Amino acid sequence: QLQLVESGGGLVQPGGSLSLSCEASGAGFSLDYYTIGWFRQAPGKEREGVSCISSSGSTTTYADFVKGRFAISRKIGANTVYLQMNSLKPEDTAVYYCAAAHIRTGCYEAVRGDFRSWGQGTQVTVSS
Repeated sequence: QLQLVESGGGLVQPGGSLSLSCEASGAGFSLDYYTIGWFRQAPGKEREGVSCISSSGSTTTYADFVKGRFAISRKIGANTVYLQMNSLKPEDTAVYYCAAAHIRTGCYEAVRGDFRSWGQGTQVTVSS
């Protein structure tokens, strides 16, 4: 069974940057064969989609509230998907999750239910 592990979270001041990573654990699984999404959930709020990248890396999408500040990428063969977060704001504070969907799931059409495998999350706190 595909298992995902997020890393890179932490405490950062407003305007700062963090880089999150999502890796597959479990023998024989490669993230290269999945559409990967990043989601976040702040205390008392619904989990929301942040960004998505296709298996080839040719398609990426972003929620309006992170456009121009966050960048999703993947290194084919490295089994890792990254989320570079710049110009962080206090409202970006949340637990960030990566999730995997079938390779044929398009980022523009994807809904949360399409993502069947989830990581445990990594905490991002933006505060002075």
